[in-house]
Amino acid sequence: MDRNPSPPPSRPDGEDEEEEAGGDCIGSTVYSKHWLFGVLSGLIQIVTPENGKSSSEDEEQQTELDEEMENEICRVWDMSMDEDVALFLQEFNAPDIFMGVLAKSKCPRLREICVGILGNMACFQKICMSISSDKNLGQVLLHCLYDSDPPTLLETSRLLLTCLSQTEVASVWVERIREHPAIYDSICFIMSSSTNVDLLVKVGEVVDKLFDLDEKLMLEWIKNGAAQPLDQLQEDSEERPVFRIVPCVLEAAKQVRSENPEGLDVYMHILQLLTTVDDGIQAIVQCPDTGKDTWNLLFDLVCHELCQSDDPPIILQEQKTMLASVFSVLSTIYASQAEQEYLKVEKDLPLIDSLIRVLQNMEHCQKKPENSTDFNTAETKKSDLTQDDFHMKILKDISCEFLSNIFQALTKETVAQGLKEGQLNKQKCSCAFQNLLPFYIPVVEDFLKILQEVDKALADELEKSFPSLKVQT
Repeated sequence: MDRNPSPPPSRPDGEDEEEEAGGDCIGSTVYSKHWLFGVLSGLIQIVTPENGKSSSEDEEQQTELDEEMENEICRVWDMSMDEDVALFLQEFNAPDIFMGVLAKSKCPRLREICVGILGNMACFQKICMSISSDKNLGQVLLHCLYDSDPPTLLETSRLLLTCLSQTEVASVWVERIREHPAIYDSICFIMSSSTNVDLLVKVGEVVDKLFDLDEKLMLEWIKNGAAQPLDQLQEDSEERPVFRIVPCVLEAAKQVRSENPEGLDVYMHILQLLTTVDDGIQAIVQCPDTGKDTWNLLFDLVCHELCQSDDPPIILQEQKTMLASVFSVLSTIYASQAEQEYLKVEKDLPLIDSLIRVLQNMEHCQKKPENSTDFNTAETKKSDLTQDDFHMKILKDISCEFLSNIFQALTKETVAQGLKEGQLNKQKCSCAFQNLLPFYIPVVEDFLKILQEVDKALADELEKSFPSLKVQT
């Protein structure tokens, strides 16, 4: 399918060429108004049953789309990325036509294209506000989230994300979604069962945006499915599955993990948002299996994928937001579930190693000279640096808090093992101290007391390097 088509065909021979060159063009484009009218008229005919046809014949025909018609509607889809075309479609009441198609057509490809065109149109603020203010269209579009066709679901999610990203109309869509509890089930079903990575990423972005916009909705979704006890869930499973938000998020994260790092970043941020409220923390840790699954997935990411020892330090720039989310969730689980079997003390050492490596890489990135061969304007460079500094500061704060929690749980045996295996040495301890001080002085002092018993020479060296520490021995 040609996704960047030529302009629509010229009008038939014999037509007034002067009129075609001027009055027939849409805005400043070369696209023909009359051609577009013809395509939209064809759309109306598709969903309007012809006289004499039985409903069964009509239904059978509606599931397929004529190739020529598909090509023409796809041209409209591409054209709708142009603002002049989008505004013209809006003036011609095309959204009403698309709403009729979505309400009546059983053709998956046609539904996908119509939602896709609306999604392109919604990228322009004025049109987005008009679409969002149409209550009937809003209902029809949300109903598309119950569709079984992945491409239609993808375009619906894209449209929804576009609207949620417009501050003027975001609250309208949040309220509509709250009024339709079945949307929760549909989204959870997609996250827990789909293997379509593009769809999972876009649905994840929608959930992330919803949770970021409205804590009340997030709390409702956390509690949704948590009211029934586990044994009752099993008994009722044949009638209707009950979805819990955390397992669904984890399943989607596992699916996108290897194919889409940006999508994995989104799902890690969803988990982090869940930990900003007590109910969200409980949704993760209250069920031992869910807590264990969350911990194991994130622990594996940290120890085997993110910011590894053979990665260049600059990798931190790409992974900083995901690392901040992962460390934040791990830290929350660690603080909440210290007694759990899956949080054995021997897992502290790999985490310490990863946390210190992140802090070391952070120091390396901050020492990077400003005069680079890659030149931008002063304003752009300042803006980029400010954004990077902001995310780096968040990552540093989260890393230090998590590291301090682990340091407090260290035993003499664990420290000895860490020195033996290389997770702890002078360089790494110095980096840890440099970042933990002065905010975590008691934690560092307690660690030094243990170190005095395990390796007095190293403890003395570190104490000399950090005169503010006065450890009682």
